[in-house]
Amino acid sequence: MMEKSKLFLGDAQEILKDLKTNSVDLIFTSPPYADSRKNSYGGIHPDKYVEWFLPITDQLLRVLKSTGTFVLNIKEKVVDGERHTYVLDLIKEMRKQGWLWTEEFIWHKKNSYPGKWSNRFRDSWERLLQFNKNRHFHMYQEEVMVPIGNWAKSRLRNLSNTDKARDNSKSGSNFGKNVSNWLKREMVYPTNVLHLATECNNKNHSAAFPDELPEWFIKLFTKEENVVLDPFMGSGTTVVVANKMGRIGIGIEIVEEYYRLAEMQIHQNIFSAESKVKYEKTKIRKSKKVH
Repeated sequence: MMEKSKLFLGDAQEILKDLKTNSVDLIFTSPPYADSRKNSYGGIHPDKYVEWFLPITDQLLRVLKSTGTFVLNIKEKVVDGERHTYVLDLIKEMRKQGWLWTEEFIWHKKNSYPGKWSNRFRDSWERLLQFNKNRHFHMYQEEVMVPIGNWAKSRLRNLSNTDKARDNSKSGSNFGKNVSNWLKREMVYPTNVLHLATECNNKNHSAAFPDELPEWFIKLFTKEENVVLDPFMGSGTTVVVANKMGRIGIGIEIVEEYYRLAEMQIHQNIFSAESKVKYEKTKIRKSKKVH
């Protein structure tokens, strides 16, 4: 019987101290952005953001397994007409802490509506920064493979001699490809750009992301009964998705309203029919709430 999921109400920095060292397989979270959601979190000034977040990432480094991964969903704020550098500054300081900045994924928001400001256009993407403790970590790439696409029907129909061998780029970059490698393939590995719509259902939270976002990374970096942590769980999306996928979800939330909402969602997940869920075919297990 799998260990139960856990929810904690309180300050992430303090609660993380009580979690076991090297006990988490995946950390997936979207922390409060600088000076955002002031009514919910009080807001953190961009100039103070790195100072505020580093003690938390220090604890996350401790609780993450050596083979684990930390995925951070974050976006720079515009201050006085230009992008603030607190995200870039945070990356540099986390590297000093011992983190490896392994990869950067982009979440393209497919349903973002048009708009502009006097000096820029509307955001239609967000960063998902991948950090690790070591160069060798668990990654299950086959779990997120995608159909090869219609382009293969015409492109692979008549291959030239050049297509059947490694063809170096004509630009002199030393990059090359062998097009024939895609013959008879139905599935291929994805890119680091995720094309997902934003959350359209009302979750009574100011910045809920879609279920498909944590689902993709949970598939990529974990197996059943692995531990998934969200230290800023909000309405509980990451923990709920992890629970549905047979993982052990741990969520921390400082705002009681959102914590209660997450509790309700976990409770509904246990007792409701899941016929519409798109996740892996894993057995749904009961979840225990810990205060």
